Amino acid sequence: MAATESGPPAGTEDGPLAGVRVLELAGIGPGPFAAMLLADLGADVVRVDRPGGPGLHIDPRFDITNRNKRSVLLDLKSEQGPPTVLALAERADILLEGYRPGVAERLGVGPEQCLERNPRLVYGRMTGWGQHGPLAHTAGHDLGYIAVTGALALTGEPGEPPCAPANLLGDYAGGSLYLVIGVLAALQHARTTGTGQVVDAAIVDGTAHLTAMLHGMLAAGGWQDRRRANLLDGGAPFYGTYRTADDQYMAVGALEERFWAEFTRRLGIGHLTGARTDPARWPELRTAIAERFRQHTRAHWSEVFAGSDACVAPVLSLREAPHHPHLAERGTFTEHQGITQPAPAPRFSATPGALRRPPAQPGAHTTEVARDWGVALPGQKGQQP
Repeated sequence: MAATESGPPAGTEDGPLAGVRVLELAGIGPGPFAAMLLADLGADVVRVDRPGGPGLHIDPRFDITNRNKRSVLLDLKSEQGPPTVLALAERADILLEGYRPGVAERLGVGPEQCLERNPRLVYGRMTGWGQHGPLAHTAGHDLGYIAVTGALALTGEPGEPPCAPANLLGDYAGGSLYLVIGVLAALQHARTTGTGQVVDAAIVDGTAHLTAMLHGMLAAGGWQDRRRANLLDGGAPFYGTYRTADDQYMAVGALEERFWAEFTRRLGIGHLTGARTDPARWPELRTAIAERFRQHTRAHWSEVFAGSDACVAPVLSLREAPHHPHLAERGTFTEHQGITQPAPAPRFSATPGALRRPPAQPGAHTTEVARDWGVALPGQKGQQP
């Protein structure tokens, strides 16, 4: 079962980023996720939502990427919009925006305008293509960004179309996480020198950066530039997935010899242990492994390999994952106000992150933010904190 939220130890509710103010200009995808991560770690994140919202077209109550934030409603195209954003930026440590290049400048809230008001500000820019280059002003999505970096070509079966890995690889790994690393590094610099700066976080840059090891292997002759021909892309029979009797799957990652020996023993193919080092026998080995897994259910094989060093795990769905015994014991997922969701990560021994607020309703915190940040906000009267 998903762990129930128990809260951090007394006195540590604010997380390691307590006291850091983040202004998020609302968008979709990697920007909100980056802001959520900062909020999970204790930053005071104020999201500027625009009337009508950019959103995911789901009920805002379920938009988990807006948890732990506060929201104010502001039309940046109105007369009051840009001056209000600049007033908030003057009191912020970090600003995050995900517009196409030039849009923030046209709205009057670009880096030059904001840094003039607050020279210590870290201005984080989240885009797919980056702030310059031939494609900088064109539209795009995760799939296109990972396509041109070579990352998408790593997925799928030979001779078949590559597989879209949701938007985890580009938007969140190559985008959000690099934006967070960038703005926190720039914040350290700003606090040391008093000088802010612009962080250009492009998904194509971050995703390309993720392939660093593979480029090294490619240059050394240890990686073939084609699918299912390498150690880590399913080319080796001891690193891949196999169907079980109930049409579920098991993931096998028995790379090292000692783990491989444990795997073959528990699977019941110990007589083929030596085939690992002979690529000519890999087709035979793959067939033998597949046939064994098809003889029993995923639950059976999960029990066979439980607690072992064989490096085998069941392939679980999103709904199943919170119930995995290890994840449940660690509280990797938690339930907050009726929504099962990933708990804040990573973990800190002295200042753990926490789920303090549910997903922010657009404009719900206008009075509260106006009071705490000392900024007059349009529509402030009558708003509920």
